[in-house]
Amino acid sequence: MKKILLAGMLLPLMTQAQWNVNLFGGFSNYFGDLQEHPYTTQQSNGSFGAGLQYDVSGHFSVLSNLTCGRVSAADGYATQTDHRARNLNFETVIGEWNLLAEYNLFDLRKHKLTPYVFAGVAVYHFNPYAYDTAGKKVYLRPLSTEGEGLTQYPGRKPYALTQLAIPMGGGIKFRISDRVTLAYEIGLRKLFTDYLDDVSNRYVSQANLLAAKGPEAVEMAYRGNELKGGATYPPDGTVRGNPKHKDWYYMSGLRVTIALNSLRIAEFRRHSGVLDCPKRVY
Repeated sequence: MKKILLAGMLLPLMTQAQWNVNLFGGFSNYFGDLQEHPYTTQQSNGSFGAGLQYDVSGHFSVLSNLTCGRVSAADGYATQTDHRARNLNFETVIGEWNLLAEYNLFDLRKHKLTPYVFAGVAVYHFNPYAYDTAGKKVYLRPLSTEGEGLTQYPGRKPYALTQLAIPMGGGIKFRISDRVTLAYEIGLRKLFTDYLDDVSNRYVSQANLLAAKGPEAVEMAYRGNELKGGATYPPDGTVRGNPKHKDWYYMSGLRVTIALNSLRIAEFRRHSGVLDCPKRVY
């Protein structure tokens, strides 16, 4: 009897459910020690993704996507004088897998337009790098630019390159046809690291960094001396970043959702008793 009741409760949901393919394209950026604006298209880069979506009902969906984007920033764009004098920059490619729950305010089988929100969990990989004065690509984590892993700074541990994030965001959807929906969305990622840009805390002793990691680490830890009239390497303990605020990255753009195995919208509307207004007869 319990099985029959459970089946009776689940059957309406299952008959309304459908599978979809999601395709995403847009731009990516970040907010941290080398980017002054919480949300901006300045210094943005391209991003793209694809995944599957399972519509449990007309309002609620579960999604899983693979996305890839690149973020970069440079102190040369900063308005703060001390940041421009620091002259740091970085880039990193971000690969992400996420699992999301999504809620539509309106049922797109009955409406053409709806706002929506989403949130979930993600695993992402990053590896910050910069280019030296000779144009060589240099990965920053192995250099311990803030003393991560050095015996003189036991409280500073090397940061992991694969971590968890909390994605959240929203947008607006427009139903183009029975099976195709177009959306514009903004997705933020709350991170648990301040080293997406390899900048977080304070400068370490130039002598200690030189002895442990070599001249390349000193060169990439402070680049103000590359500027005309720039200062020399700062003393040990000078502020380099702000560890009180973790980094964020975000992706914004267009998402196309293509239904795979559901009843067409017109069929749903007939079965559910939702009828379009009759055409005017002359």
